[in-house]
Amino acid sequence: MTANDVQRRLQKLSNKEKAQVLQRFFKTGPGDYGEGDVFWGIRVPQLRKLATEYRDLGITEVRKSLRSPIHEERLLGLLILVRQYSTGNAATKKRIYELYLQHTRFINNWDLVDATAEHIVGEYLRERSRRPLYSLAKSPTLWERRIAIIATFHYIKHHEFDDTLKIAAILRDDEEDLIHKAVGWMLREVGKRDMEVEEVFLKRYYLGMPRTMLRYAIERFPERKRQRYLKGKV
Repeated sequence: MTANDVQRRLQKLSNKEKAQVLQRFFKTGPGDYGEGDVFWGIRVPQLRKLATEYRDLGITEVRKSLRSPIHEERLLGLLILVRQYSTGNAATKKRIYELYLQHTRFINNWDLVDATAEHIVGEYLRERSRRPLYSLAKSPTLWERRIAIIATFHYIKHHEFDDTLKIAAILRDDEEDLIHKAVGWMLREVGKRDMEVEEVFLKRYYLGMPRTMLRYAIERFPERKRQRYLKGKV
């Protein structure tokens, strides 16, 4: 199996009409966050099925897919890495983690980050120093900052909230809407497991939070409490 084999399979699944919809949805126009990205119009369930089929693709071939100009090919390569990471030994996990961080310039849209960061970066660092997350959170690159906060979803699922809250504090003044959404989403996930912990954070920071971040963070609050936060009356 080679990356060329994978690409040929993807070409057969391409759909021009769907591709046009995805080009608009993922903001690929001039000046947009996904400027220049190319879609073939392939559905995510199809890609997940192929990731299972190609789960034994060699790491060198996966690297070629990660560097593809085609969005779905990069996503498939990342999904293959997630599968290989989940079943790999310590050496394999280390190699995949390092490969992932070496290729963040190709992990350049929110769906690519959201489908993978917690499963590779988050999981790898759980029993190690998490300083790499803080370096990513301070990166000038939007997608590396998103990787930093989304990677902490792995810890949230284990009821470990400290890194999420610390990185959320770093990113609370971020200028990018995609970071506002990601931080708000992770705060909401903290609140689903422990609302008191989320509220301690919010009461400290909510007045200066970007509106989108706050709305995402309090989405599941009772309506009366949600309105108090939105009106700055907590």
